[in-house]
Amino acid sequence: MTSGRLNRCESGELLRRAREAVSRLACCELCPRRCRVNRLAGETGLCMTGRRALIASYNLHFGEEDPLVGRGGSGTIFFAGCNLLCAFCQNDDISHDVTGACGASPEQLAAVMLSLQNEGAENINFVTPSHVVPQILEALPLAAKDGLRLPLVYNTGGYDAVETLALLEGVVDIYMPDVKFWSGEAAKRFMRAGDYPERARAAVREMHRQVGDLVLDADGRAVRGLLVRHLVMPDGLAGTGEWMRFLAGEISPDTYVNVMGQYRPCGRAGEFPELARPPASAEHRAALEAAGRAGITRLDERRSGYLLRLLEQLDGE
Repeated sequence: MTSGRLNRCESGELLRRAREAVSRLACCELCPRRCRVNRLAGETGLCMTGRRALIASYNLHFGEEDPLVGRGGSGTIFFAGCNLLCAFCQNDDISHDVTGACGASPEQLAAVMLSLQNEGAENINFVTPSHVVPQILEALPLAAKDGLRLPLVYNTGGYDAVETLALLEGVVDIYMPDVKFWSGEAAKRFMRAGDYPERARAAVREMHRQVGDLVLDADGRAVRGLLVRHLVMPDGLAGTGEWMRFLAGEISPDTYVNVMGQYRPCGRAGEFPELARPPASAEHRAALEAAGRAGITRLDERRSGYLLRLLEQLDGE
C-alpha cells in the first residue's frame, strides 16, 4: 500500500471519507445520473445496486494492458451493475443484469482484495466502480489493517462525478477511464447519457490532477498515474480524433493511451444499424494515426504478457 494511503488509514482520514461516502447513499448522487434513491434503505436506481456492492467475479486477469499485468496478473474485481448501460456492452450479462451477483460486506470485499494479493496480483483492479465508491472506501481500512499493499486501479467507463472522485484523492493510484463517445448525440443514443462527453472530460481532468501521467517502475509495471482507454467504433462514431486532441492538448501529450480495436457487436448492439459491425483494420490504423497527429506520444503496445508468461511456464516444465 502506498505510504500516502497508509498514512490516511492510520490517521483515520480514510474512515472519515468512507463514512461521508456512505452517507451520500441516502440520496444517491454519486454519479452523474443523480438518481436520488435511498440506497441505505435498499432502494436502487439505474445501477441496480443498493447498500452493498455486488461482486460478479474476481480473478487474476492477464488480458489487461501490459503495465497492469506484469508477471502476476491484474487482480480484477468485477462489480455487477453499471451507471452507463451501454447498448454494446461486452459484459452485458453482469452490467445489465445483477441476478446471481453476491452482495459483499466490507469484510468480504476486503477479503477478496487480500486473496488476490496472496495469489500474486500486481494490483487491485476495481472494474466498473463508479456506483460503489462508498463500499470500496469502507473495505479499504480493513484490507490495509490486514496487509494490503498493492496499487489500486479505478477502471471506469468515465461517467464519474468529480465530487465523488475527490473522495478518492490519495487513495486510488491508477485511474483507467474508457473515454467513449465525443458526441453527446451518440452518447444519448447508445448509452442514454447525452451529457457523457462533458462529464467524462471533467472526470479525466480531475483524475490527471490527482495522479498525473502514468509512471512505470523499472520492470515496466504501472505504479501511479492516468491510463486512458478508447474503444474505436465503426465509421468513427466514437470521435477518436477529438478525444486524442483533447488528451494531448488539455491533459498531457504524455498521457498513456490504449486505442482499442476490439469492438464487436454485443448486448443490444443489434438494435442499432450503426453498431452492427466491428471496425475494419483500416479504421483502427486510422485511429492510431489520429492519436499520433494529435501529439499523443505514449500509445499502448501489446507485448502479449500473457503469452510470455505461458512460454516461461512451459520452459520450466
